[in-house]
Parts: sequence; C-alpha cells; structure tokens
Amino acid sequence: MKIATWNVNSIRSRQAIVLDWLAANPVDVLCLQETKVVDKDFPCAPFEEIGYQLAISGQKSYNGVAIFSRQPMTEISAGFGAVLGEETDLDEQKRVITAVIGGVRVVNLYVPNGSAIKSEKYDYKLRWFATLQTYLAQLQSSIVSDLCVCGDFNVAPDDRDIYKPDGKDKHIMASPPEREALASVLGLGFTDIFRHFTPDGGHYSWWDYRQGGFAKNRGWRIDHIYLTDALCDRAQSCTIDLEPRRREKPSDHTPVIVDLRD
Repeated sequence: MKIATWNVNSIRSRQAIVLDWLAANPVDVLCLQETKVVDKDFPCAPFEEIGYQLAISGQKSYNGVAIFSRQPMTEISAGFGAVLGEETDLDEQKRVITAVIGGVRVVNLYVPNGSAIKSEKYDYKLRWFATLQTYLAQLQSSIVSDLCVCGDFNVAPDDRDIYKPDGKDKHIMASPPEREALASVLGLGFTDIFRHFTPDGGHYSWWDYRQGGFAKNRGWRIDHIYLTDALCDRAQSCTIDLEPRRREKPSDHTPVIVDLRD
C-alpha cells in the first residue's frame, strides 16, 4: 500500500497537477491539505473517474482536508469532536479527517501555521497540538487498526529539516515549544518514517515562493508521515517527490510517499 501526503494549496488551482501526478504515481491513498473549497464545490468527478473514492472536509478559501482512496473507506470522520465525543472550537477550521483503509487507520492533518511567536495564532497552534495528542491517544485506545498519521505539520522537527537553521529557534515552525508539542505527540508511539530511511539533512517538502526558494533548495521539511510500530515494520521506503514542485504554478509543497508491504 502506498500512502502519500500533499499540501496542494488549493485543489481547484492544482487539479491538473494532481491528476497528472496520480497518472504517473497511482498511489493507493492520497491525503491532501489546504484544499480551500467547500464540500459541494470540490472537484470530485475527475478523481472518481480514475478510480478514487473521496472523503472531504473543506471550507471556503482556507484550510480543508481530503482523503482519496482506491480501496473502500470505513469509519470516516472529520474533526476532533467526532472522536473525542465533545464539541471543540478547534473544529471550526477544517483540519482533521480520518478513515480506515485496508486495515490501516489513516489520519490526515493540516496543523495551524501559528503566524508569529507569542501571537494568538501561536497559542492556538499549541492548544491544537495538545488536543491532537488527546485525539490520537483516544484513537489508539479504541481501535485495533494500525495508525498512519500524516499531513502538513507546520513544524520542522530538528535543525536537519531547515536549509539554514541558525536563529530559527526564534522563528515560527522551529521554536522550542512547537517542537516540544510535536515530540509529545510522537511520544504516543509514532516513528518519523522519512527519518527512519533518510537520517541526513538537505531534504525538504516546502519552499517559499519568494527569492528562488526552490531553485536554491532553501526549504523546510514540514510535511510528515508518522507510523505506529507495526506499520513501521512494514515500511519499505519513504520518499519526497520533487517533480510536482518543478511544474508551472505549483503548490509550495510537494508530496511525501510511504510504501508499505502488504
């Protein structure tokens, strides 16, 4: 089973790029973030025509997550509240969707950016991470499926994940509280599967559109796939595909793909 995660920065703007990529890379599961469209306007038909079932949770102009699957999906839910059993204001932003596919519980996330350290949005991000930890712990205690948690985490876990890390501890996406919040989530028993295969730095999944960020490889690795132990044992590879970032008018992110042995 191949599972990919990709922040597409508007599915309607990148529809052709995503379709072309799927034609060349027919993954079993594709998790998208920042789809930026309400559900009724999501361009479902082109993806259904090439064999995917869709689970979507979106909103106009901002956020939005979706799961495409070639296999049937069960136990689909969106938001923290569906699992935690209580309403939360964090679900006003569409950032969480999950489904069971082929015996694997896939959790697709779009973590808040945080805007700036000490801002209200930064505090929101840390609160979001704390709720995510509770959410994933609840999933672990209530299901028998293995977990694959993936998406745009808007955090570079350590300095290897930033092209020029000096001084970035005072920068959004690399501050100690953000890294500690992510580490607490991973402490539930998740492995960063890309790092499992590729320990060296210089590998990124996001590049700023400005100042030739991609051409100069001035990137950050903020898109991740995390696996529980049993799935980690099944993993054969985890790669970052740079090709879509080379396209005209691409997303500023590019896909990350894990290949799991059946």
